Amino acid sequence: MNATTTGRPALPLDGVKVLELGHIVSGPTAGQILADLGAEVTKIEPVAVGDQTRAMPGAQAAMFGFLNRNKASIALDLKAEGKDVFLKMAHSADIIIDNFSYRAVDRLGIGYEVVSEDNPGVIWLSIKGFLPGPLEELPMLDELAQMMGGLAFMTGPEGQPLRAGCSAIDIGAATYGVIGVLGALRAREQAGGRGQYITAGLFETSAYLVGQWIAVGQCSGNPSIPIPKMRQGTRMGWGIYRLFETADHEQVFIGITSNTHWRRFCEEFDQPEMLVNPNYENNIDRAHHRPELNAKFAEIIGGLSLEEALRRLHAAKVPYAPLRRPDQLPYERQLIEGDQLVRAKFHDGSTGMVPKLPFRASGFTMDAWSDAPAHGADSRRILTELGYSEVEIAMLIACRAVVSAEPEAPGENDAQEVAR
Repeated sequence: MNATTTGRPALPLDGVKVLELGHIVSGPTAGQILADLGAEVTKIEPVAVGDQTRAMPGAQAAMFGFLNRNKASIALDLKAEGKDVFLKMAHSADIIIDNFSYRAVDRLGIGYEVVSEDNPGVIWLSIKGFLPGPLEELPMLDELAQMMGGLAFMTGPEGQPLRAGCSAIDIGAATYGVIGVLGALRAREQAGGRGQYITAGLFETSAYLVGQWIAVGQCSGNPSIPIPKMRQGTRMGWGIYRLFETADHEQVFIGITSNTHWRRFCEEFDQPEMLVNPNYENNIDRAHHRPELNAKFAEIIGGLSLEEALRRLHAAKVPYAPLRRPDQLPYERQLIEGDQLVRAKFHDGSTGMVPKLPFRASGFTMDAWSDAPAHGADSRRILTELGYSEVEIAMLIACRAVVSAEPEAPGENDAQEVAR
């Protein structure tokens, strides 16, 4: 592929300008997806501390480094003169993202109705608690959406609803929202350049993610049963489908889902008697004799180290997965050799490896070509590109309508004195 002027390979969204009024997880996730696909994403941050994740305690602030690569940052006070700066930027934007509270951007006078009057081609993605409906004005958060949307019920033990171990709803809503944005970009080509307003909902995302269990409930007429109440190994109707502990107290999940898997397992693990046992001839038989069969597997796997168990399971070509913690994943061979990790710079100056977007394309390659930006790292450059003079920039900085992390321009102090 051809290279861009930045030196990185060309990407599908090159030339697309995005303004991200995003904070914490959902807005920044949508911006990250578009940025990784080549869009020019400018993060609009508050002048005080910027995105709230910058000020999270301890290592949790590393989240900012993960979610905000490949972006620029300008810090604006949208309640003061920074509002005019934003509207100038919005004039040439293709996409605007916000995950502010309900109608917050409208109250600031910078919402879709205002921007689209001047820029009818703009596509605005708003990530909210609810899609339009009777509850759309209510505040909503990831964990709340998991509770109300059925995910926490399905995840935790009976009577103990439990959120998923990640911001699944924030990330999911952002991803589905971006799908809508990409559709709107295509529709804009077909509609004479007209953009549109798209809303992604946290609650509706949670409902969609448990859609398979909604379907089961609608079909059976019975109340839903949380996953932990479905005895391990019985959820999918297969004879072997559960975690087993190894001799070194690690765990590996094994799923025997076909007769071919069964034959290969028995051969690799030297179990000819199980292979010819009529009680285990097919999956129906194996499921019928599940307790005794699981006990046999527990004995076999329990006599092996994790390394040996994985080696033999791999040789048998049966479905298996070692239990891993997130902190172990940067050392996982599949991610390393599959080139699915990129280096990120964190808030404390340290660096580490984090995941790329989880898909591969034959025609383009995504990477991290810039670290997450400092607060207001690009403010002065952006203002200059918008046509502001050095004196005007100094005035905006002096009155705190803009915060800049860039070095002062020559004569900046004199200009600020004039501004004052």
